[in-house]
Amino acid sequence: MAAPSLSDRTRRVLATLVREYIETGEPVASATLMHRSGLSVSSATVRNVLAQLEDMGYVWQPHTSAGRVPTDQGYRFYVDLLLESRRATRGVANVEARLRQEVGDTPFIGDLLSSTSHVLSEASRHVGFAIAPANEDAVFHRIEFIPLSGSRILVVMVSRGNQVSQKMVDIGEDVSQSELVQAANFLNTEFAGLRLEDVRHGVRERLREERTLYDELLGLALRLASQTLETMQGPAAVYIDGASSLLEQVVQASGISPATLGALLRMVEEKQRLVRLLNEYIDGPGLTVVIGTEHNDPGLRPFSLIASTYFDGRGTGTVGVIGPTRMKYSRAIAAVDVAALAVARVLKDVNQSDSH
Repeated sequence: MAAPSLSDRTRRVLATLVREYIETGEPVASATLMHRSGLSVSSATVRNVLAQLEDMGYVWQPHTSAGRVPTDQGYRFYVDLLLESRRATRGVANVEARLRQEVGDTPFIGDLLSSTSHVLSEASRHVGFAIAPANEDAVFHRIEFIPLSGSRILVVMVSRGNQVSQKMVDIGEDVSQSELVQAANFLNTEFAGLRLEDVRHGVRERLREERTLYDELLGLALRLASQTLETMQGPAAVYIDGASSLLEQVVQASGISPATLGALLRMVEEKQRLVRLLNEYIDGPGLTVVIGTEHNDPGLRPFSLIASTYFDGRGTGTVGVIGPTRMKYSRAIAAVDVAALAVARVLKDVNQSDSH
């Protein structure tokens, strides 16, 4: 929700300022706001409003004679305003038709999501990404148990293709490193090459067998596997498009340092870091917008992220865009909304046909 302490006039001035700055990239002067806001007020009144907005942290002034620039708090106000007035999404049918045309009647999910990331990048002019629902068909390769402090253990699972998932668990008892190595060796010998879901089933079945009560090492291995694999999913497939266009935009217009841009591009390359980041932010269905300083990672604070979940009839995936905080939020939000709905429609049809 937009801040209730702002009057209608102040809200309109701030919204106009953010729109103008996004469009031009230049500090916005009070004279411009007087003409563009549609308010019948003097330039002096607008300057007073800007001074109040600066005191409240919504805008700042690069230097004394310049106009104002929105802060991340100003962008947040503007985005919340967009979300409040968001209408029923248009253009879903067009994007859906384009995706179906590009991937054919029986699409492979990788082709579909690759096309989706491209559509998002093209529509938003930022980095577009699409993440598949958790991979239940991942093939178990090996597991490692690494002792941390006390009874805490880091569990590292490697799926075929060297895709890595990890989780910290507390087993409530001290276990030596040699016991953890033996437990991992047992599980790797027993289950390597099986689908993750089959490994879970096998562990559950063995835990029901009484003989595990008489073998402490076997019991430890199965308890560890049960405690971690029940909630650990195979690495999600991630498709990203538009990193090169972001490089051009950032260097030309946004004043973001090469080191900061490099940190973002490394995260994009390491794809699973993006998945972990989204897991921190997304706590339910629908749209998520993270702006600048709202990021937990300081290296990402020059950027904004817009993401939406989609449901394919079986599991939940994510689509979205990443770009500088000075992005056209209305265009990016609409693109993400449309893509999420279009992908869900195509995948539901695929999954329904697969089940028949």
